[in-house]
Amino acid sequence: MKKLFDSAVSRRSFLGGAAVMSALGLTACGGGGGGGEQGGETASGGGTIAAGSAYAPSDYSPISTSSAFCLGANWHVLEGLYGVDYHDYTTFPELATGDPEQVDETTYTITIREGAKFSTGDPVTTEDIATAFARVNENATYAAFLAPIASVEATDDTTVTVKTNYPNFTLLKERLSTVRVFPASISDEDLAKTPIGSGPWMYEDITDTAVELVPNPNYNGSLPAEDEKLHYDILVDATARMTSFQQGQTQVMESVSADAVSTLEGAGAKIDTVDGFATRFIMFNTAKAPWDNVAARQAVLYALNTDQMISNVFGGLAKAASCYLPENFKDYQQAATVYTYDPEKAKSLLEDAGVTPGSIKLRTTDNTQVEQMAIQAEQDLAALGFSVDIATDTSAATYAAIEEGDGDFDILLAPGDASCWGNDADLLLNWWYSEGTWQGPRTRWASSDEFKQLRELMDTALGQSGDEQAATWKQCFDLIAENAVLYPVLHVQTVTASWDDAASAPAGVALDGFSGIGTTGMSFLGVKTVSA
Repeated sequence: MKKLFDSAVSRRSFLGGAAVMSALGLTACGGGGGGGEQGGETASGGGTIAAGSAYAPSDYSPISTSSAFCLGANWHVLEGLYGVDYHDYTTFPELATGDPEQVDETTYTITIREGAKFSTGDPVTTEDIATAFARVNENATYAAFLAPIASVEATDDTTVTVKTNYPNFTLLKERLSTVRVFPASISDEDLAKTPIGSGPWMYEDITDTAVELVPNPNYNGSLPAEDEKLHYDILVDATARMTSFQQGQTQVMESVSADAVSTLEGAGAKIDTVDGFATRFIMFNTAKAPWDNVAARQAVLYALNTDQMISNVFGGLAKAASCYLPENFKDYQQAATVYTYDPEKAKSLLEDAGVTPGSIKLRTTDNTQVEQMAIQAEQDLAALGFSVDIATDTSAATYAAIEEGDGDFDILLAPGDASCWGNDADLLLNWWYSEGTWQGPRTRWASSDEFKQLRELMDTALGQSGDEQAATWKQCFDLIAENAVLYPVLHVQTVTASWDDAASAPAGVALDGFSGIGTTGMSFLGVKTVSA
């Protein structure tokens, strides 16, 4: 028996390494699903699945990556004990043969799939699984996801034992699914370059402009690859991505712009528009007046003409936030405070708080939509009397400036999405509301009584279930909305285009079983090509 970690990682250290994720921008991740009815196909499988990615690869390491592309590609190469179907966020067994078997209130055993092998031909051992959890647990990027897990042990050759820090923990499979399993002997450096896994695909060629996967000959799971290759073209430019898709060089186009939807539909493409967590959020420097006053923060949110942003910037493909979570997520409950466009209320809040509007710095990352939102925000805040200086830079440079010294900003507008790891409320709350980087050197709210109250509620909810847990999460949502320190302005819909009918596809090749998901990334598990 080998015990890899003895105690829970502090929930209060979540994203202590969030500087690693500060360049995330919109990056953070995707699943596989039902395809449309086919017309006139004569062959299926045996071809090349080709996709146009809107995001560029960086670090592939399953221990630490926050790259939208690398996370999505890794779903096909590395298995966890459980996987996530990102179409509905249900979990399913990957290396596990079934659900965890409960031994007592905090102990579970999980049996591993017989004959599972890495693409190298080496067997997947329970020691590999335990070591993967231990190495993830040591990394600040993912560690807080595992805070409810006390230990993962290699019990014997076919079984692992999991101990939790909360009795009858209801989110066990969801948390176990955040860890991808790799050979224990592989180095961190090699993991970042070319991960090795036991999934249906394996990496064959990786460059900055294209990534190619081929079937893992040793895979014995339930979702085998049915094509010869899975090819990604890295097409960050939307025009290049559109052209490639229209010419049939790719069968899937990620991140379709609103103005392209009708054109592609007219050409016979299938368009999947999915609600998701993906946010464009606002964040305040609470160490600086007047943003140390909750009324001033609330005034800004009431002053923003969000509906106009949704119409002008997103072509209607977004929804104003009515909770920290989007409406389609299972734990959603409308917050007690919902910010709607009300400039008179905004002015009244400032007056009652004794705030005299002055010059402020509005920072944004270089996300095109956020830059356009900032133009609207400048006009809305000018109506309150603020003189707004907009400063736009890369994510890395923006967050570095915010974290240095006293924080060179008043307000930030930026994108973010953690739902590529899951959609349970605790995971998503921890994305921003931990004592790590976000609420420490960024908002500087971590020392407040309200933040401490929120953390206590979050800890309480983890030990609950059902209606009791939902009631506690509702308190969390209400507290976050009321304090408006870091809060979604809107949740963006994810739009994906695909050819699902080979007869109408430009190159005569379509996909069976593919549908888009509500987060960044694309899943081709259970998907195959069909040819006219």
